[in-house]
Amino acid sequence: MEDDVPQAPLTPVEQFGLHVREMRTARKMGVRGLGTAIGCSGAYVSKVENAKLVPNAKFAQGCDRVFGTGTMLAKQLQQALEGDHPTWFEPYTQQERKASQILDFSTMFVPGLFQTPDYARALYRASAPRLATSAIESRLAARMRRHEILDRDTPPEVWVILYEACVRTLVGSRQVMAQQLERLAQEAEAPNVTIQFAPFSVVPATGTSFTLLTLERGHTVFHLEGPHGGRPLETPKVVQTGRAIFDRLRAEALGHDASVARIQEIREEYAQ
Repeated sequence: MEDDVPQAPLTPVEQFGLHVREMRTARKMGVRGLGTAIGCSGAYVSKVENAKLVPNAKFAQGCDRVFGTGTMLAKQLQQALEGDHPTWFEPYTQQERKASQILDFSTMFVPGLFQTPDYARALYRASAPRLATSAIESRLAARMRRHEILDRDTPPEVWVILYEACVRTLVGSRQVMAQQLERLAQEAEAPNVTIQFAPFSVVPATGTSFTLLTLERGHTVFHLEGPHGGRPLETPKVVQTGRAIFDRLRAEALGHDASVARIQEIREEYAQ
């Protein structure tokens, strides 16, 4: 008798697709029939069931209507997309959604809030080359959802300082970088977004990326990133030190308009 080979645990999106397939087959429906009932193609249903595609909320709501499951699948999808972050990162995303102000200093990569899908996908593939495509797409969907906070009627104030390495580190390809830098320039047009470019000539007081999140009643959390994850620090002295470092950096970095112009110049270099 051969030894059982342990199976990797399913990702949240894989679990969602499995549940859709189980409910569909239990009702003796084909993928085309389900697709017709909810307004999509059978191929779309098949890709969702096999975790080759992350569905939208409309798909989950349609399945709930067809299967008579209330809001069960819609809630499962929402939880899958919101919860598909590393354990250490989930507390940060919860606080990010509540923040009225986000001050971010990035040393190597463009912040997740402003990443394009292709840029984020390339980062995931580089950092976890053995990760299954379905797992990457699941995490990608979770990252893209973070941008929703900027689409609110009253979005948070976002102030980002990008160290030059963020736009010089080739992620994916030159085309991916050109698209990513164009996205940065577009984000910078929003009245609540300030982007500053810190050239290599600026020597930061810290070589580590960090974020300051201002929450209810002015309470601020200092989120420090490291090679093994990140951690929130809330003691007044640490937060004060973080603010001082950020203030020093934005005083030495290029102004907003000059920063956007510099980013566009570098984008043109990638586009050539």
